[in-house]
Amino acid sequence: MLPLPNIIISRTDSIGDVILTLPVAGALKKQFPNIKIAFLGTRYTQPVIACCEHVDVFIDVEDFIHQEVSILGAAPAAILHVFPVRAIAKRAVSLKIPIRIGTTHRLYHWLTCNKWVSLSRKNSDLHEAQLNLALLKPLAVSPTWHLEQISGLFGFHKWEALDVRYKQYLHPHKYNLILHPKSQGSAREWGIDNFVALIKLLDKERFHILISGTEKERESLSPLLNQCASDVTDITGKMNLPQFIAFIAHCDGLVANSTGPLHIAAAVGINSLGIFPPIRPMHPGRWAPLGTHASVLVKQKNCSDCRKSASSCHCIQEISPIEVAIRLQQSPRIH
Repeated sequence: MLPLPNIIISRTDSIGDVILTLPVAGALKKQFPNIKIAFLGTRYTQPVIACCEHVDVFIDVEDFIHQEVSILGAAPAAILHVFPVRAIAKRAVSLKIPIRIGTTHRLYHWLTCNKWVSLSRKNSDLHEAQLNLALLKPLAVSPTWHLEQISGLFGFHKWEALDVRYKQYLHPHKYNLILHPKSQGSAREWGIDNFVALIKLLDKERFHILISGTEKERESLSPLLNQCASDVTDITGKMNLPQFIAFIAHCDGLVANSTGPLHIAAAVGINSLGIFPPIRPMHPGRWAPLGTHASVLVKQKNCSDCRKSASSCHCIQEISPIEVAIRLQQSPRIH
């Protein structure tokens, strides 16, 4: 296939999903070194996309729908619908983008795309990042990648400098560990009580523990913050997303459920420990963080009885705080 001059990668959902799509940009740069890549996303995830050295242009979804669209002054040559959205697919047709790639599992893609990939995410055994990369098959880019290969495709190096007012939260001589207990309802959670028990187990002479979360999550985190006030530093709601990314990069480790901060930590290269349920499709086989220092804890069991529960999951809560503490004790200090 002739080299593409440019392409739009469309992924307009949450932080973790966007991070696991960034390797698509890395794979395209490997195949077409001179290609210009635009990432179509939301203002919320723009700071994440800005950290990727493989992305040349950010396009806000509202601008794509309502404004003229160009990539560094050139008309888009291709669009890859990683996260299918009907309005975006229709707009790509009206913009007359020559190559429009989508899956065969969206009926409207049969009318709005001209390159198709047969791809079902729900029942696949592949990781989310592997599924994203499989969509590159019509561009003659390898559709098959090992997870170790994908870890080298993020290009997640362009975070901004950390403000001095946030550096004060870091300890110069201890292992700076972020615990991120909540997930804004996007994942099964390990539970506040387990995080409290973990904090009590960790050696305070070695670990400097920071509790992160959004301002909206502060109330639900209050039992932890009240019980562990003397053992933790509260950073909930104190930073915007660009500064939080930079802060994570300055830490040594992060423990979280399957959330955006977990994938940020893996992408920047610090110790990233994800606590997961075994239930499909939420299991780590699909959503594990990818990185040199990324790992997961999950109970190896068949789980189905809590599938209908939107929040609670006894399988994830069966992971003991001592298991997490032991894993953390084995983690090297990054900085």
